[in-house]
Amino acid sequence: MKNFSKITLSVLIMASATLISCSNDDDPAPVKATIYTRLGGTTMVSDPDNQGQMIEQGRLSFRKVVNSTIGLIVADIQSNASGNLQAHFAPLLAETGDTQATNIAKLSDNLTNFFSFNTGGTNAVNTYSGLNMVAAHDPAVNKRMGTKASNAEYTKFEGYVGAAANANGVASNTELYTDIVAVLESLRTPIVQK
Repeated sequence: MKNFSKITLSVLIMASATLISCSNDDDPAPVKATIYTRLGGTTMVSDPDNQGQMIEQGRLSFRKVVNSTIGLIVADIQSNASGNLQAHFAPLLAETGDTQATNIAKLSDNLTNFFSFNTGGTNAVNTYSGLNMVAAHDPAVNKRMGTKASNAEYTKFEGYVGAAANANGVASNTELYTDIVAVLESLRTPIVQK
């Protein structure tokens, strides 16, 4: 009787293990959170740039990276360290006074909307309604674009975005950083036009 019980118990354990492993195979793989969600998502926080207003943390995170990127590009251009990016932004930087500040703010809003919407943001405020990527980067269509971009220039731009992401708490050696770079790389073909 003891042998029968041991054999029965062994068969039951093996059958249970088989059933458990089969049921695990049928479970879908966990879904990775969107970039927007990993940057804070729809959690509402105080907007540091607009006292008394709230903003989604994901949108705020993107806006910080976008504004830091714009700052890096402008500083580089003004120091003449980057002849290759200056031509792209010359029309925008040539605008003066309040117009320039307003247009840079519009650029920031458009880029923030674009990245928020296309990385998982679903709030209506994150809707991107600007030009498509090809038109936006073609000076024949968009008079605010100085020249078409080359691969080297786009790579330099990606470097600025990476530095801005680092400065805003996204470390280079993380999956989030790699996913952001993948989004940028997916835009290379429509943006690079020379």
